[in-house]
This record gives sequence, structure tokens and C-alpha cells, in this order.
Amino acid sequence: MKNFIYTILFFIGLTSVAQEKDVLRPKGNNPVLPGWYADPEGIVFDDTYWIFPTYSAPYEKQVFFDAFSSPDLVNWTKHEKVLDTSAIKWANKAVWAPSIIKKEDRYFLFFGANDIQSDEEKGGIGVAVASTPEGPYKDHLGKPLVDKFYNGAQPIDQFVFKDADGQHYLIYGGWRHCNIAKLNDDFTGFTDFEDGKTFKEITPENYVEGPFMFIKDGKYYFMWSEGGWTGPDYRVAYAIADSPMGPFKRVGTILQQDPKIATGAGHHSVIKVPNEEKYYIVYHRRPLNETDRNSRVTSIEELHFDEKGLIKPVTITHEGVQAYPIKTSQN
Repeated sequence: MKNFIYTILFFIGLTSVAQEKDVLRPKGNNPVLPGWYADPEGIVFDDTYWIFPTYSAPYEKQVFFDAFSSPDLVNWTKHEKVLDTSAIKWANKAVWAPSIIKKEDRYFLFFGANDIQSDEEKGGIGVAVASTPEGPYKDHLGKPLVDKFYNGAQPIDQFVFKDADGQHYLIYGGWRHCNIAKLNDDFTGFTDFEDGKTFKEITPENYVEGPFMFIKDGKYYFMWSEGGWTGPDYRVAYAIADSPMGPFKRVGTILQQDPKIATGAGHHSVIKVPNEEKYYIVYHRRPLNETDRNSRVTSIEELHFDEKGLIKPVTITHEGVQAYPIKTSQN
């Protein structure tokens, strides 16, 4: 009889534990990263997804980058402090909005630092380099790549775009101005355009910050964030052109807050699955119960297009996306 009672109690205990775990288990896959992370750049290296975000904290504490890798967009491994300001002697605070690209056998991480407000301040856009995506990264130049306000653009929110012909461009800018410049072969500087200019403005209507570009079906999709990053009106819009130079005429908004899910949805990137017409948008948002400006989390949704190639509006969700491993040639 005693053994029978112990058996019943044992199963009751298992049931309680299972119920507790069920209560504590997240209802979906968003947010995908634990902790406060914003401005996420998503990219694929080989058969692995990567996210390089801003560590979202007060500027004096925002002095390093973590990176995250995943085989399937759902299960993520954290790589701590792949770069911090101890390796960038000219940067002392507010490193943000990393953009990474692989060139030959090296990985180049572009970043903004110090949130400079004038040409007299020290800081701007820097470049770090490593032999693996997880680093550690070291300063590529020993100084900023861009440290002045050209065409009114604050040197922040950098994105590196590789065109179909292999040319790399730096697209960047805050303060409602966006510039494009041709990077030289070793990413130590720029090559002038045919008219002698180094920085050309490509600012579309309502642009604020957070540029991103990709090519689909021969067209250039240029995306950016609008509104204020601390407020509920933060959102993502886009334009389409025949060249990375534009002109870019605003098509519309495709990502914004849902008062039932989260606010401040913006500053995104796009992942294209290799060898497939499958796209994901990686972005940050603010949970409904959070009011601090730095309480931002990284989430992912699938990105869809209509028959005309226009981007369909994205519904932000708690569910996020399902696991989707990259299909390698061996599979």
C-alpha cells in the first residue's frame, strides 16, 4: 500500500513539474535572442545563420558587441564580446548597428561609435577585421573610416552592400540623410565616383536612419527606418530602383508596431536563404510592458512579396518563424 501511495505521489509530482514547465515555456520563438539587443544584422555564412546586434544599454555601457549563430533560425548560440572598445582605441562609448561582410577569407565588421554630434568630435564609422565570424576582431584602420558629416548625414547606421558586379558600397546615415560611397578593395577608404564625388546622397522621402539594401529579380530594394527610435511610431519603409544610386521613390511602410504585440518595431535587416527565394526580416521591438528606451529585443518574421515584386506588409508576432535549416549541397 505504501509503495502504491509513493507511486501516485511520484506521478503527481511529474505532472506538476510538466505543468510548471508548460507555463514557463515561451508561447513562440519571438524574441529570438535573450536579453536587450537592437539594430540586428542578419546574414548567412556557409550553412549557418548569424545575427550581429547592438547591445542595447546606456551609451556608457554600450561598449561591446555579442554575436549569435544558429543552424535553423530558432536555436541560437551566443558568442560573447566578439568586439569591444578595448580593441578600438578611438571609441569610448555607444558602439552600435554592426554590419558584417565576408571578403575573401576575412570578415569585416563595420560599426558606429561615440555618437558624434559635430565634425569636431572624435568618432564615427569604424571597421574591424577577423578570420572567423565570431572573432575576436581587431581595428582595421586605427581610426574611423568616416568621421565627418557629409551631406548632413551623421556617420552612423552603416550597411555594407555588395553589388552584382562585386563592387562594395557603404550606405549609411542618421539625422534624416543617407549617403552611399564606393569602398576600395581592402576597405581602408573609398574610390571616387566618375564625377569626382566620394559621398552621394540617396535620401528617400521620410528617411530617418537604419538603411538596408538587397537585390531581387534585378531590382534594388532600399529599406530604412522612419519615426523616432524611442517612440511607438518607429517603422520600416522601402523603395525600389534599377541602381544602388536610385532614385528611390518611397513605396510604403512594411513593418510597424502592433499595440497587442510590441511597440517601436524597426531598424531591421533581411536574410535571404541561399539558393532559395525565401526571405526573413530581422528587427527589434519593445515589449509592451517596457518603457525604458533601451528595452529592445530582436525578433524574426518571414518576408513575402506579391506578384509584382512588392513587399507585403509584415505582421509582427510572438510565434516568429519555424526552424529552417539551410540546405547544403550534401543534403
